[in-house]
Amino acid sequence: QVQLVESGGGSVQAGGSLRLSCAASEFRVSNNCMGWFRQAPGKEREGVATIDSDGSTSYADSVKGRFTISKDGAKNTLYLQMNSLKPEDTAMYYCAADPWLYCATMPKMVRSADYWGQGTQVTVSS
Repeated sequence: QVQLVESGGGSVQAGGSLRLSCAASEFRVSNNCMGWFRQAPGKEREGVATIDSDGSTSYADSVKGRFTISKDGAKNTLYLQMNSLKPEDTAMYYCAADPWLYCATMPKMVRSADYWGQGTQVTVSS
């Protein structure tokens, strides 16, 4: 049974940093599509970043230059390094995975990714 477990969320001031982790079991992070998504209160879930099996990455425009997605095959863990955090980054952050070499678009993954974690809360105060 595939499990994705996020950790690393918390409360920080604007301009601060956090690193989220997503530990996977029964699913190879290095060989498949992985992504980070977020949902703020009253808003729809949206894509943040994805990483393909070959390490190619995609980012939402709102986080480009501030967030970095990466993976560690040995630890079977996905990461999201978040720098220069803004209050508008406040949301529940979810890890998602699809059993494909290359990720679909983020809007499609929001609707149809095969596996999701339970989420970790990120709160950024001004």
